[in-house]
Amino acid sequence: MGERSAIVVGGGIGGLAAGVALTRIGWQVKVLERAAAFGEVGAGLSLWPNGVRALDALGVGDQVREHALVETRAGIRNMSGRWLSRTDTQELARRFGPVVTMHRARLSGILRGALPPGALSADTRVSRVTGAGLRGRRVEVEHGKGVLQADLLVAADGIGSTVRRSLWPQAPAPRYAGYTAWRLVVDTGRRLLAGGESWGRGERVGIAPLADGRTYLFCVANAPEGQWNPGNELAEIRRRFGHWHDPIPRLLAAADEEAVLRHDICALPPLATFVSGRAVLLGDAAHAMTPNLGQGANQALEDAVTLAACLDTHPGVESALAAYDRHRRPRTQWIARRSQRIGSAAQWHSAPATALRDLLLRLTPGSAVLNTLTPVLDWQPPGRDDLTTAHAR
Repeated sequence: MGERSAIVVGGGIGGLAAGVALTRIGWQVKVLERAAAFGEVGAGLSLWPNGVRALDALGVGDQVREHALVETRAGIRNMSGRWLSRTDTQELARRFGPVVTMHRARLSGILRGALPPGALSADTRVSRVTGAGLRGRRVEVEHGKGVLQADLLVAADGIGSTVRRSLWPQAPAPRYAGYTAWRLVVDTGRRLLAGGESWGRGERVGIAPLADGRTYLFCVANAPEGQWNPGNELAEIRRRFGHWHDPIPRLLAAADEEAVLRHDICALPPLATFVSGRAVLLGDAAHAMTPNLGQGANQALEDAVTLAACLDTHPGVESALAAYDRHRRPRTQWIARRSQRIGSAAQWHSAPATALRDLLLRLTPGSAVLNTLTPVLDWQPPGRDDLTTAHAR
């Protein structure tokens, strides 16, 4: 069999990981990114043990650990700073491996460095895809620089995926979750020793120390969709959260307006399949989820490793993609549902509901919380035998 080829549409974390995974099993890969340059626009990223195992399978796990800060204290507090639930990070690390935090741009750079020269094509917007839905046909992708043909098309172009809209025309559109998020990286000159979230009434703040001494901060609030205030977003989050417990006011005081990113939180309703002929959806294009479990990027990394394992195990592209769909769709959709439920409770607004929620958090043992995370964090890169059966929760 000659060298097989793949076109990956989307140069984010999922697309780059897919490119690395396919390259490692001998495929010729071209990663197309519509932006003028590769590089993640964003802030901090939590890599949970399942995501770190996926990075190990991609051969870059050690590089990630060199640049990542291992979290030492975490949990959930209320807006005054009282702990509602503490995460035993040492026990979590013992059972599953450590959680590491790093900037998205750093991980993007590591993944790009694992790809061969010539694999990346920036400023390349896909305009048309043909042949992907026809059995046995090679995929043909038209873009601003010409036409490419390949044996496989991997759509890793995010929640608003152009490929999904083209090849899955009946697929539901993303839906607004009811809350918006601000993200920023702050440098106060002092490294924080603890991260975690703080929950209020219809509002939340998350803190994640980064290895370079800066801090990733995200703020979440119930809000109508699309009602943003460009140029005044920092003033808005200072108004909402500037009176919360330390170090939140100190972080906001040190922030710059230019560092603030705002996104309304949307999720993709479950799809009936991730596969159309020789085209396959990966990451947010397949299962965009709310960020409440911190699993979006981690699931994209799992997708990439599993896709390569299926292609390496099955003789035909179609049978490999069918195995990928059986293996990934139940798991990712189960995690997406769980993340949505957590977000709903975290965003409760009424005083009686939030008082009950906070009481239940205080009464729940930390060991019970870790037990509920086991089905998410115990993932291992699939072996040949794993890929012959479906994976369901």
